Amino acid sequence: MKYLHTMVRVENIQDSLDFYCNKLGLKEIRRVENEKGRYTLIFLAAENSDSAHSLLELTYNWDNEKYTNGRNFGHLAYSVKNIYNTCKKLMDSGVIINRPPRDGHMAFIVSPDNISIELLQEGDALPISEPWASMGNVGKW
Repeated sequence: MKYLHTMVRVENIQDSLDFYCNKLGLKEIRRVENEKGRYTLIFLAAENSDSAHSLLELTYNWDNEKYTNGRNFGHLAYSVKNIYNTCKKLMDSGVIINRPPRDGHMAFIVSPDNISIELLQEGDALPISEPWASMGNVGKW
C-alpha cells in the first residue's frame, strides 16, 4: 500500500489557496475541473516533498454547501496493487466495504473512528468482476 493524499473540502478557492500557498508555503502541482461532477480538485505539495505524490487535495464543490460536523474533511487515500484482493482480505477480517470496487478501480472503507479511507487500484482499473460488480453501497463514507 502507498499513501496518496488527504482530501479536505473548501468553500472558497481563493481564500484557501491564499492560506495554503501564500501563507503556508505549499505549491499547486495539479488542478482538475470536472464539469459533470461539478467540482474542482487542486493538488498541493510541500516545497521539499516529492511533488509527484500529492499531499493535500483541496476539493471545491461548485454547488454551495456549508460544511459542518467535520464534513470538510474528506478522506485518506491509498493505492493498492490489487483492489479486489485488498477488499477481500479486509472483508475477511471484519471490515465493511462501504463502497465496493464495482469499477475495478475505487473502494471506500471507514475506520473505527469514522475516518473515510479511499482505496485506489494502482495503474489501470482491473476488469469488472463479481461479487464486486453487483455489490451495493453500505452506510456513509
